[in-house]
Amino acid sequence: MYSIGDRIVYPMHGAGIIEAIEEREVLDEINKYYILRMPYDDMTVMLPITGVAADSIRDVISPDEADKVIKHFDDFFEELNSNWNKRYRENIAKIKSGNIYEVAGVVKMLLFRDKTRGLSSGERKMLTNAKQILISELVIAKNTSQEKIETLLSDMVDKFVDN
Repeated sequence: MYSIGDRIVYPMHGAGIIEAIEEREVLDEINKYYILRMPYDDMTVMLPITGVAADSIRDVISPDEADKVIKHFDDFFEELNSNWNKRYRENIAKIKSGNIYEVAGVVKMLLFRDKTRGLSSGERKMLTNAKQILISELVIAKNTSQEKIETLLSDMVDKFVDN
């Protein structure tokens, strides 16, 4: 069980800091919930301590691991599948995995595609979600601002677009 002040990641929402642990009644059932403050868009998320959400929560990566993710983002390049439906399904699976390297790959490829060909509305929504997940964890791990991380990642993708 985590404590107030712990930095955790919930794969489909991103990273946050536990601000409180509260009992709430939802659907006539009283359960304990982590109240997370998410740095991305400064939102708050309520996660049940038991159940599916609790099983997928993990610790935020270390600052050194965050540096490795950023280096991987800068070095890594993978061709996109040309079949939109298959590409979409593959990207959803990567995001759901909770693996930060997989999420970074999705963000990079969608940013690249957006700058070179544009994105469908579905992929644009996916990019927004994947960026939230990636950036929220990097912001907490590196103790920096959302704007700095967004600019850094965008500049890295621009290198590939210009070549």
